[in-house]
Order: sequence, then C-alpha cells, then structure tokens
Amino acid sequence: MPSRVSHAIKPHKHVLDFTSLKELPESHAWSSLDSPSSNNPPTAADSSVSESIPVIDLDDPNAQELVGRACKTWGAFQVKNHGIETSLLDRIESTGKSLFSLPTHQKLKAARAADGVSGYGVARISSFFSKLMWSEGFTILGSPLEHARQLWPHDYNHFCGVIEEYEKEMQKLAGRLMGLMLGSLGIAQEDVDWAGPNKEGAAAIQLNSYPACPDPDRAMGLAAHTDSTLLTILYQNNTSGLQVLRDASGWVTVPPVPGALVVNIGDLLHILSNGAYPSVLHRAVVNRTQQRLSVAYLYGPPANVQISPLSKLLDSTHPPLYRPVTWTEYLGAKAKHFNEALSSVRLCIPRTGLVNQNNVENRVEII
Repeated sequence: MPSRVSHAIKPHKHVLDFTSLKELPESHAWSSLDSPSSNNPPTAADSSVSESIPVIDLDDPNAQELVGRACKTWGAFQVKNHGIETSLLDRIESTGKSLFSLPTHQKLKAARAADGVSGYGVARISSFFSKLMWSEGFTILGSPLEHARQLWPHDYNHFCGVIEEYEKEMQKLAGRLMGLMLGSLGIAQEDVDWAGPNKEGAAAIQLNSYPACPDPDRAMGLAAHTDSTLLTILYQNNTSGLQVLRDASGWVTVPPVPGALVVNIGDLLHILSNGAYPSVLHRAVVNRTQQRLSVAYLYGPPANVQISPLSKLLDSTHPPLYRPVTWTEYLGAKAKHFNEALSSVRLCIPRTGLVNQNNVENRVEII
C-alpha cells in the first residue's frame, strides 16, 4: 500500500468530539434523499434477517472447500481456530480503546496528512458523500512509532509493541488464508510468485471507533464500500454493527462470535479470481448505548506486483475480465471512481465472439 494517495480530504476537518454531543448534528444525519440506496440507514427488516455469513473452523479437514464456497456465495466468512491468541485480541482491543479515549486535541497531534495514509482522522471515503460518518479511525502503515510518540510522548512503547505483534500474527494468518483461497480455485500457493508461504505481501492496520450515537437510525458509521485489498481480516468487539450485502436478503448483520475473526474478499482477489470470488459490499452501523471498536488488517500484494486473472482460470471460453493493475494503481482508481473502480479496469468482452488473448489490447475496450 502506498504511503500517499492522489485523492484525499483533510482528515481532521470533520473530526468531532463525539462524547460531548447529545443530539445528532445535521451534518451527520443520513437519509435516502442524500445517499445511494445501498447506504440507507438500517431498518427493522435489515436487523431481522436471521442468516449470516458462515463460521469456518480452520482445523476442519474440509476447511479449503468451505472457504471456497463462502468466497463464491458470500464474499465473507468468519474463522475460528485461526491461531491468534485470545490474549492478543484482548490487547489490541484495549489498545484501540486507549487510543480513541484520548482527548480530541491529543489525537489530532497524530492527524493524517491531507495526501497521506497513516494517522488519525475520518474515513477516507468521506469525500464521496454529502453527509459525514459517525466514526473515527487510525491507520498504521509501516512503523507506528512516529505517531505513537505524538499520542503518548512518555509511554509509547506499549502501543508499538502490541501493534507490531498483531501485525506479525496477522501476516501469518493472511498467508494461510490466501493458501486456502487459492487452493479452493485449484491453484497451488507456490504457483503464484508473490504469494508463496515464505513471501510477504503489503499490509496496513486500520483501527476504527464507532461511538455510541444519540440517533443511530439516522446515522451511518461507515458507508457501504468494497475493500481495495486481496482480503481483509477484521477483529470486532462484542458490539454488532458490521453488515454485508447479500442479493437475496439485503443487508445481513455479521454478529460478533467470541474469538472469531471476520474475513472478507477485496477487489484485488475479485480480479485475481476473474470474478469467481466477488468482493463484498459492506458497511458499519452504529449503536445508541455501546461503542463499537474494530481492527482491520488490510492485506494486499507487494506494491510492484501486477494483479490480473490467474492464467490457470482462463481458457477459450473464460477470457480475462480485468486488465493487469498494481495495488498502487488500483488505489488511484478507487480514489477516483470509488465503488465503480472495478468497472474502470474491466475488459469489455465483445458479444459477437471470444477475445483473442494474444491480441487483447486491440480487441477490448476499457469501460
């Protein structure tokens, strides 16, 4: 993930002191008139849906098959027996709470630069919407040391230690999950140069806080979006709020399962699988009485690697649907086109015949 983005908002411009607010400001009041239909505030119908994403035991002998099925039908699943110690999950949650409980003026000392990725601020997708979101975030790309010193001048080592341990363990789990996903597609992990068991991709950690909200039915914690990653591994505390979109059911809540982690497919895996494993549209809603905290591990390929549909998935009847793109290039497309970014790198396949893959540049259009 690059350390600079080409399209950004000032991260501190709309930061609120949420604890001092007794009413929802108009700037944060969402309605169907000023948001896409997929971002309407939650309704009773949404919350009553009983189904949810699969929970997969990674020790199950059929885990690879179960992961593949979940990727194809849901684009998301939860995992247990994933190898991450409960004590580490407790520490990362405590670390996030201590960060977001700091006074606003203190958090702003670590504010994200206008064109930057790391640091404190509002969601970077905020600029695509007329209303603001009821959340605050802190992004870590690389070492957290510089920002930690700004937040805790005399006691930053604990924060850095927990983040570094969490990142190390998440890197291992992400590699394991990539192996299962590729295997479910019939691809050996070793056949993908950058995804071998001893290779490391690029990643960032995103801590999110969704404070208790005085009017949750009109607020949005994080608007509907897909991730620009290969996959995202999410830890959430025991307060519900994450929802994924399922065509037949609408918005489906992903309830916290003690000790489990949520995994969702990102746009780059959508491309890599040639659309077989679609990235999932998801959002976060808020709670009247409880703060929700989540920690996302955003996993992608090395910055200079071009992602394109895997050759073993292609043949004369299954031509490539997407052009090659690096993570950096795709983030630029996402910053410009937001949820239409995948369409911007899709190859338009002529209806009158199949694409000659040896002459793909001359026979297809980019839409």
